[in-house]
Amino acid sequence: MKTRNLFMALTVVLTAMFFTACEMDNLKPGDKEYGILPERFKVDIPASLSNSDTKSTVFKNTETDTVSGNVIYWHLTTFIAVGEGAADIVEAIMWSIHFYHIEDVIYLSYTSDEDHRVKNLEVVKDVEFKGRQWQYQLTITDAESEGNEDGGIAMQVFWSKNPIEGIAVIKPYNLNRTKNQHATNAIFSIEYSERGTENYEAYMIVEIAGLPLPDMRTDRFAMETLKMFVGKKGDVIDVYGNSNHPNAQFNRNDNESVGFNWAFVASGNDSKNIAVAEVGLPYSDADISSRKEILDDYSIKSVLTREMTNYVVAEYKKIGLTLQPEEVAAYLAPYLKNADAPGYFAEGGFVQGGIAPDNRYTQLENNIELLTPYNPSVISNLEISFKY
Repeated sequence: MKTRNLFMALTVVLTAMFFTACEMDNLKPGDKEYGILPERFKVDIPASLSNSDTKSTVFKNTETDTVSGNVIYWHLTTFIAVGEGAADIVEAIMWSIHFYHIEDVIYLSYTSDEDHRVKNLEVVKDVEFKGRQWQYQLTITDAESEGNEDGGIAMQVFWSKNPIEGIAVIKPYNLNRTKNQHATNAIFSIEYSERGTENYEAYMIVEIAGLPLPDMRTDRFAMETLKMFVGKKGDVIDVYGNSNHPNAQFNRNDNESVGFNWAFVASGNDSKNIAVAEVGLPYSDADISSRKEILDDYSIKSVLTREMTNYVVAEYKKIGLTLQPEEVAAYLAPYLKNADAPGYFAEGGFVQGGIAPDNRYTQLENNIELLTPYNPSVISNLEISFKY
């Protein structure tokens, strides 16, 4: 998928940038300690939920007249993998910077081997961001762009060490103009905390905005924004969020049903590598916030049934035949049985929908009942900004 590939490429680019471009005399590489930098900046998601490389050969076989559950839920694991990939980028940056053993406040400039532009790097102490105090702030800017509206900022990381928590905001275009000419407005943010909450010992929040949208004729399901929460408690990981696809269209002949959120809740057990998920497909501009509205009224099964029914009815009408939507929906029911909520997953992907395979999934079923995606209209208009 193009969006996932973008972030995979960015991971390589960012890591390479810090290893090849920071050859400065006043930095002495360290080999063990992170110094003032946080050692971790993400919550790992079980492969049963973030398994973007699952091959069709390991997919659970289903009847030939039934849509495969892995087809129905393929986007879910891909979008979660995109969010996790953004967090991987931040961890890669932290590891790359720690190689130079930054121990205190510092200011330096270097020429990037990637886009051959001068970058400024600064670390300062005791700063405020988003209403919270942080021990440190690291900022990298593209020197020639510091007079621009975005200040030329490529990355800002705010963090404290005990316990580890922080916020990282990254604009890839300002990090590498050569590789990211196609994504001038893309920006993402990772919030990570080990301070703990009533329900979780650690959590992260991933936000992505401004992804470039290709021509809808070539990729009408392209993602523009995403927000995802990931909470960890022991071996259990809860995930909920939305990705927005403003050009998404299931029926090319229906000019009204355009633009959907992929809204999801999921819970996985890392040691057992199993997961349970529920997905809704509300319209991008839907101003709704309750679990019932997002996941029941716009459940993936009800939306697919509606869209497929409308398509079949319209196609038959073209040849002078009339079909009742009710009879078409009834005919589609067995075809879409794998879309029954919730969906159950294991290491190889989708297992079945609607009914748990065994009692190992009970806790995860209970968990997702307490989770609700974000308001679709809010995610569709998501904005991310630096500290100026």
